[in-house]
Amino acid sequence: MVADESHLGYVDTILDTIEAAAKVRGTGIAKRSPEYIKQKIREGKAIIALAGDEFAGFCYIETWGDKKYVANSGLIVPEKFRGHGLAKKIKKFSFDLSRKRYPDAKLFGLTSGAAVMKINTELGYAPVTFADLTDDEAFWKGCEGCVNFDVLTRTNRRYCICTAMLYDPKKEKKEEEKKRGILGSILDKLKKK
Repeated sequence: MVADESHLGYVDTILDTIEAAAKVRGTGIAKRSPEYIKQKIREGKAIIALAGDEFAGFCYIETWGDKKYVANSGLIVPEKFRGHGLAKKIKKFSFDLSRKRYPDAKLFGLTSGAAVMKINTELGYAPVTFADLTDDEAFWKGCEGCVNFDVLTRTNRRYCICTAMLYDPKKEKKEEEKKRGILGSILDKLKKK
């Protein structure tokens, strides 16, 4: 569900779960403050999954570059709830909410996790270079809390441990039009027979 004021009590649990998962994976993650996550919840830009009253998953939406880019960030599912497709459902919900709120924006993400890369690919994201992402300085500032920030700075933001992935609605629209065009010509041929 889209998180609201009634879910503010989960913020510390969300942040603790994200930090613990990053330590287990040995990968970096952009750290967010409790205030930042609360703001996302209040703005209706956060998705939360609950099992009864127990925290089961989370993700939030960020906009960058004057809302030309949208990132679905902070995707986390506690160990207890993994292996059941919940992360995929949360990511799809977040993707759909992002497309609804920002239909012309490019959706992107940085990840070092194979599971998230797989989910993103299924949603239509493709791997891209960092140059294809937003140039919004506020986005890149968020990487400062990551243990791999030195890699990003040493390479002048061209490379890092994370993989950049992008969903471009204009590209998707062209693909759909191409498919419809092929289907239409097949139907026309069948009608002539």
